[in-house]
Amino acid sequence: MINVRVFKAPDDPEACMRFYEGHLKLLEIYFGIAKITSGSADWMHHEDTIVVIVENEDGTKTYGGARVQLADGQLPLPIETAIGKYDPKIHTYVRKGSAEVCGMWNSKEVAGMGIGSQILSRVAVVLISQLPVDLVHALGAPITARMAKRVGFAIDTSLGNNGTFYYPKDDFIATAMVIKDAYALPFADPKERELIYDLRENPIQTKVEVGPKGSYEVNYSLLIPNLHTANQFNSRERK
Repeated sequence: MINVRVFKAPDDPEACMRFYEGHLKLLEIYFGIAKITSGSADWMHHEDTIVVIVENEDGTKTYGGARVQLADGQLPLPIETAIGKYDPKIHTYVRKGSAEVCGMWNSKEVAGMGIGSQILSRVAVVLISQLPVDLVHALGAPITARMAKRVGFAIDTSLGNNGTFYYPKDDFIATAMVIKDAYALPFADPKERELIYDLRENPIQTKVEVGPKGSYEVNYSLLIPNLHTANQFNSRERK
């Protein structure tokens, strides 16, 4: 059994640290990257960051995770810090009412199961329906871009070189992506949209998922606890 749960970052410091250490280790060992903006630890104390974490059944081991960070004028979105010096438009583009899916990773232990390519990208979009968000950003490597397209993202050609940047190193290409209708998801794969809608309507459920290496059971707990702080975002004046 694999558990997938969500929480506001300050509500579970221990799980945040497991997330952070696992993500950092993956970047350093497998990609040779010591520091990227989504690898910063500032989000751990940010009320408007929602964490998705994938764990074993007793919650002692973390297999991966992702974050949904709301733009609130307090903590810049990682995409702002990453590409702002290359394309300053991102700073005016990001506004209250927007968010970023960021920090997505999975451990080598579950590689090939579809945790990153299916579960995390799907769940991140599922959560948008609980948040005061109508515009969603993402910045990722080519493989991440392929996953993102399936769940409704489109390449944001208004940024960079038709949406691409050399980041975080000169030999890496990152693609800026966006969802402009996070509820209807008009560009999502139809089958993927059905799965997203099912999880939105039934955020607490257990189901069998099928990945490249076979099937496995997933226990979803996708109702964000203590959401009143993030919901105050609704009353903030948008730019």
